[in-house]
Amino acid sequence: MSTISLSSLTTLAKDTLEAAGANPDMAETTARALVFADAHGIATHGVSRVPSYALHLSSGRADGAAVPEIVQEKASALLVDARTGLAFPACELAITKATEKARQTGICIAGVTNSHHFGMAAYHLEPVAHAGLIGLAFSNSPSAITAWGGKRPLFGTNPIAAAFPREQAEPVVIDLSLSQVARGKVILAARDNKPIPDGWALDSEGRPTNDAKAALKGSMQAAGGVKGSMLALMVEVLCVALTGAHFGYEADPLYDDTGNEPRLGQVFILIDPKALAGQQTYFNRLEDLIAAMLEDDGVRLPGARRHDLANTAQEEGVTVPDSLLAQMGYE
Repeated sequence: MSTISLSSLTTLAKDTLEAAGANPDMAETTARALVFADAHGIATHGVSRVPSYALHLSSGRADGAAVPEIVQEKASALLVDARTGLAFPACELAITKATEKARQTGICIAGVTNSHHFGMAAYHLEPVAHAGLIGLAFSNSPSAITAWGGKRPLFGTNPIAAAFPREQAEPVVIDLSLSQVARGKVILAARDNKPIPDGWALDSEGRPTNDAKAALKGSMQAAGGVKGSMLALMVEVLCVALTGAHFGYEADPLYDDTGNEPRLGQVFILIDPKALAGQQTYFNRLEDLIAAMLEDDGVRLPGARRHDLANTAQEEGVTVPDSLLAQMGYE
């Protein structure tokens, strides 16, 4: 393991993605998002993704020349076509435009279609919360969870996130996938030939497994059983039926360099508290809830640990496996 500054890691990731075929904006936007995840302690969605993204660019699973475009627009809604490029430029465009609209109308829903893996879900909501808006983010992903009672992976792990701004503190940020654990943890275990804990996944026959590679050929356990499976269904409908993207079962796995263009879908919902009971009422009520939560010594606010890690990473950098740095040409 080596420690590397965030700026150096961003440059390294950007250069690697450009060398694989990403245009400068796509490479820069993607590198910033991945390093953000590493800084916040989410290594599964950090620069560990650069090698697979680079393979997708070089193999044609993602179009490095793509420039996202708004293809549908209403007063409180818009749809961005990612043009099968990496997701981050399209998501940034969607968030920027949706922020403007939510300030004007009180609420905006922004969809992204023909997209790719969108990384750490909460990343996209940081600028939303700092703009004083509530943000919700959803994405589907290649099939990993069965419909309840079934054996075939049908729904993705389908991450969801929410960011709630505070008046004089960092926002409350909730970020989770709908599998028992993020599939990225299984991918890393398979890469490192390590076993996975009980309860994470099933093999292709629907049997519990500790073999990460067998898990990748099988399915992930839904968080909360039937409830998690139903939530995954909800995200598929929101992110695909509304945007025209691929369902999870129509997208080939992201950890392979061969396969189709994923064409995943994302949805962001932005809400201006001023449009309802008012911004100050919102802030006061949120702080009342937070105060009640923190009366118990063991309670930690969602996102607080990640913000602390990010502050440390800004000063000290992050540790990255030497093998991964070597793949990106670090010397």
